[in-house]
Amino acid sequence: MKYRFRMIVSSLFLITILLLLFSYAMFQGGFVSWFLFFSFLPILLYEAVVLLYPIRKWQVSRKLSHYVTDAGGAVIVKVKIKRRFPFPLYYCIIEDMLADSLKKVDNGKEKYQYMHQADQLFIERRMKRVLFPGFKRTFSFSYQLEQIPRGIHSFQKVRIRTGDFFGLVKKDHMYAVNDSLVVYPNARRLLLDEQMRNQQEGNVLSSSLRLNNVNVATGIREYLPGDRVSWIDWKQTARKNTMMTKEFEQERGTSRIIVLEACNISNPIVFEGMVEVTYALLTHFKKQSVESGLLTVGKDTSFFASIHAQGDFNRLIEHITKLQPSKNDMFSMGIQNQWSKLVSGGTLLFVVGNMDKPFVEMMKKVRQRAKHICILFIQPAQQHTLSAPFVRQLQTFGVDVFEMTERELMKNPLEVKKI
Repeated sequence: MKYRFRMIVSSLFLITILLLLFSYAMFQGGFVSWFLFFSFLPILLYEAVVLLYPIRKWQVSRKLSHYVTDAGGAVIVKVKIKRRFPFPLYYCIIEDMLADSLKKVDNGKEKYQYMHQADQLFIERRMKRVLFPGFKRTFSFSYQLEQIPRGIHSFQKVRIRTGDFFGLVKKDHMYAVNDSLVVYPNARRLLLDEQMRNQQEGNVLSSSLRLNNVNVATGIREYLPGDRVSWIDWKQTARKNTMMTKEFEQERGTSRIIVLEACNISNPIVFEGMVEVTYALLTHFKKQSVESGLLTVGKDTSFFASIHAQGDFNRLIEHITKLQPSKNDMFSMGIQNQWSKLVSGGTLLFVVGNMDKPFVEMMKKVRQRAKHICILFIQPAQQHTLSAPFVRQLQTFGVDVFEMTERELMKNPLEVKKI
């Protein structure tokens, strides 16, 4: 509607100028008046052609240097415009319309120093360039996106504005150009309590989390992708005509479930810390062959029973890459709805950013059924006094609580205790 209105106004304006100049030449007469008319006639014809020139038929494309990267990385974006007829244009203003998810920055572990001032990391990204195409059929511009935050970011539109030399005619069109950029969470190294003690004593790292110890085999099961060759039971494989592997004593009863809170987290930096810690734990457990799962409680509650197979692990990483906290859901209610998954007898590891009375009461109920509970509580240091009473209540009931503030999150590697 606006485009049509602008076309009508521009057309009436050009017709009015033409009629005024023609009337002046007719009534005034003489060389000067007709000279002015014929001098402005090519300009008016150019204005008319610009007005009718179909910029909607231009071919606009976008190319990214990387379509998959890690949080905090950089990507070079190239926007290319191609047109069939090389009509002379004085200028083009090209703007790549960025998604709201790109209006913040991720500068690695340095972002945690602003944990109590999360607004410091929000910026206004405007990728706009002025080009002078002239008679060129193809022209382009490039820009670089830096410190990209985690998530799946959509590029959907490119806006182009152009006009004549004098600004009498202006044209504007929005092009649908769809692309996606996948940004994985920061891959942080993790140092667990057992490893820290071994390093301090000068011993070789031998974490007790290597649960799949090959010393005592208690049974057999079918082969799964990722199993070691040394685990294969060749006798049973030949007997059953299918690949069988040994099952070990510790493999059966020491599964771990990580529960990530994605409910009502108002501080985006706190939530990024929770995601990075969860990602580091999952990566560590997979490398150590620890049988683990993940439960995210929020708007889209999801449960991943195992990270053993590479396909399952990839789907899990894709899930936490696009995960965003909900605004209205209660974490304690979400835990209650997933009760059957939390009382399977394994170890529960909660990664949370809020601590309140309903959560403490729910943890008391879970503690009665779970083998062991550990809570990684991520919060700004300024809020320690507010959450301290809840932490003491949980510790009284035998729940291990490890608080992680700016100081712990800025360390490299991450140091996690009491797991």
